[in-house]
Amino acid sequence: MTLSSSIANLEVDGSIILEQEGGILTLWLNHPESRNAMSLKMVESIQAVFTAIKDDVSVRAVILRGKGGHFCAGGNIKDMAGIRAKAMEVGNNTPYTDFNRTFGAMIEQVDQAPQTVVAVLEGAVLGGGFGLACVSDVAIAHAEAQFGLPETGLGILPAQIAPFVVTRVGLTQARRLALLGMRFKGQTALEVGIVHQVVADEVELASALEETITQIKRCAPLASRATKALLHRTTKEELGPLLDDAARQFAEAVASAEGMEGTMAFIQKRQPSWAE
Repeated sequence: MTLSSSIANLEVDGSIILEQEGGILTLWLNHPESRNAMSLKMVESIQAVFTAIKDDVSVRAVILRGKGGHFCAGGNIKDMAGIRAKAMEVGNNTPYTDFNRTFGAMIEQVDQAPQTVVAVLEGAVLGGGFGLACVSDVAIAHAEAQFGLPETGLGILPAQIAPFVVTRVGLTQARRLALLGMRFKGQTALEVGIVHQVVADEVELASALEETITQIKRCAPLASRATKALLHRTTKEELGPLLDDAARQFAEAVASAEGMEGTMAFIQKRQPSWAE
């Protein structure tokens, strides 16, 4: 296992573990004793990784997983206790605001990452973990994974993840899930659109992930990055100018080395050079 040069010397704490095989980077959340509840250090480490690989075309996909059989159980209670002490010290809520907004910035960064992001969802997928699942490009869930938005039952808001949940499942479903603080398993997550595939056990999970990685490798790296960026733009930009620019990008792609290689591989009935 050799990490890409963009992250080989990256300093992150033990809250995450990085593994890489070829162009596939796996980012493990590593607080198993707390079901991978997200600390500020974990959030900052995730941000550091996605910042480092943003322009690294050798990293084609990021697999998000959790150690110890859980994806992520939300925010870390110990961190919240420390933030509460800071708020009391300064006499205002700024520490809470800053912490919450930092988490939102991380979710947005993962959402906008040029790489294909795959979430492998087992055990607890709650609160912030639920939000992280909602910004993945591909989500694979164990049938017994426990999903939920418990915030309202705790007297707080799903403040930073709410927009991403709405984007993922639509306003009607988001309202029901958040306002009832619902807990549910993989099949329901599939039905409401949080995940794309549900598997019965660890063997099926490994197989589904392997097949997903194979499909990612079949797609051209630069075309994949450009396609993801274009899809994001469809929700924010006027259609006419967007299609004009998309036509320009299409022409550039056809004439590019990647486009020509893809065409030749198809004609010659072989795998393109980027398919490892």
